[in-house]
Amino acid sequence: MIYLHIPFCRSFCTYCDFYSEVAPRCLDATAYSSALAAEIKERSAEINDKVNTLYIGGGTPSVLPLMFFRDILRVLDECGKGGPFKEFTIEVNPDDIVEKGEAYVEGLLELGVNRVSMGVQSFDDPILKWMNRRHDAAAARKAYAILENAGVENISIDLIFGLPQMSDQKWADTLKAALDISPRGLLPRHISSYQLSVEPGSALARMEREGKWSEAADGLCERQYGMLCSALKEAGYHHYEISNFALPGYEAVHNSAYWNHSPYVGLGPGAHSFSIEDGRYIRKWNEPDLKAYINDLDSVLGSEILDQEQIAMEKIMLGLRTSSGVEETYLMRNGAADAIVEAIRNGLLVRLPDGHLRIPEDRFFISDSIISEIV
Repeated sequence: MIYLHIPFCRSFCTYCDFYSEVAPRCLDATAYSSALAAEIKERSAEINDKVNTLYIGGGTPSVLPLMFFRDILRVLDECGKGGPFKEFTIEVNPDDIVEKGEAYVEGLLELGVNRVSMGVQSFDDPILKWMNRRHDAAAARKAYAILENAGVENISIDLIFGLPQMSDQKWADTLKAALDISPRGLLPRHISSYQLSVEPGSALARMEREGKWSEAADGLCERQYGMLCSALKEAGYHHYEISNFALPGYEAVHNSAYWNHSPYVGLGPGAHSFSIEDGRYIRKWNEPDLKAYINDLDSVLGSEILDQEQIAMEKIMLGLRTSSGVEETYLMRNGAADAIVEAIRNGLLVRLPDGHLRIPEDRFFISDSIISEIV
């Protein structure tokens, strides 16, 4: 598994705190391409020879030209890590796809991309404006049509719920619009939907500190999450992780590997990695500093060795966010056994035929509190 971080955006969304800088001048992009190529070469030994997924995220990867991705893929290929990939995902913004058109998308497909994740977030224009998104609802629909016409079959869209200014009716309208987005009448293969949260480094956090915004009531968020689950279940989606829904066979391979605690290599400023070396579990990261990354990669590298308790907690927390759950014997051995038994008795955990325990879908919304009680 390889994750490539593209730390550039044309503008910053109200809610986001992922590391990014203002979209680059040509010189910046060239310098970043060279630095990323150098990191790939330096760390190629960490990348499993059987790597089967590549995920290019951000930031906003689609602000960059095709040549940038060609150059990076050539370096991966020279290092023997260039695929073919079972799943090759790139994140895009609707505005970029509308601006660059089918030729850009066809170029991505020629590079091997077989899955596109598009940040739609809402189909309500005032809400999109509040989010400081660059597109409107019409652009999202047009971009989706461009992706389809260019030959992209596996399209995932992102949606956000739980805004205090978004009524249940507006959320219902957004869900309907998402399911009807294809001019060919096809459902998006995958939908990720997240509750709006206040991230420390975001503009939203500043607005909250200044008293200009406050979070939506828990009741509204829970109700809208229930609407999401019901609408997508009725449409035939598999709710395989708290925030992720897929038509059968289109579950995200790359992200599922994260949740299964599989090793991966993250490249670029702000990216994280996880590996198992000589029986030791190691987390590595690059500090989110583009200038330092370009000038001296070693200056931004960090790492830590995780102990068995940390690993167990991560496996439990990640596993219980999925429909597959966690093996009951593992959970009993590493969690609070009495609390687990009580959770089963109260229907907060249910047994699966394969010997796993999972949180039932109708309790997913309170999963954090359930997990905190049993670990």
